[in-house]
Amino acid sequence: MSIKVLIADDHKLLRELLADFLNGSTDIDVVAQAGNGHEVLEKVRISRPDVILMDIEMPHMNGIDTTAALIKEFPDIKTIALSMHDEKPYIKSMFEAGAWGYLLKNCAYEQLGGAIRQVYNGKKYLDTDVAGVIIQEYLEHFSWGPLKPSELTERESEVLKLLAEGKSIREISEGLFISCKTVGTHKQNIFEKLEFENMVQLIKFALKNGIVSL
Repeated sequence: MSIKVLIADDHKLLRELLADFLNGSTDIDVVAQAGNGHEVLEKVRISRPDVILMDIEMPHMNGIDTTAALIKEFPDIKTIALSMHDEKPYIKSMFEAGAWGYLLKNCAYEQLGGAIRQVYNGKKYLDTDVAGVIIQEYLEHFSWGPLKPSELTERESEVLKLLAEGKSIREISEGLFISCKTVGTHKQNIFEKLEFENMVQLIKFALKNGIVSL
């Protein structure tokens, strides 16, 4: 079953290029295109997409207001911002409106496809550059206490560092010569001991304590 996508952008050429690329995937189907926020709402009622790629700056109704309106009427449809803006106000406003992901327009096509699949499967997606902006925002408004060596074992500390560096479970498994299941157990222990709820908190903790650097 294909993931149904609607592309919302006021530049027709960009819409067509994105549609051609995404329609070349076996599991993604572009079911509609829209050039402004009002048109998005009209097309959604007809095509009922699973995921919407949403430009922020559009005429008549911008992407932020359109996303907020969509959440009220179609709470199951997931929106990914696709924008040229990497400033905090835009990122914050889109997520507050209900977006599930944020990508910059200079991303690779393959990254775009991966973001659509991840969001469709119920997971938030952040462009690497956008994640850096959000992490910096957290660091400016929140401070973790110093790391207590007694809280983590030596192996858990190694896994924490590798996770914060962006390594996958498989990459950590191969690098430390342990099974993926063991890595998963270490990750679970880290989250429980340090009371993390998500990877953003883990990365923020590692940055604050000098375990990794930007």
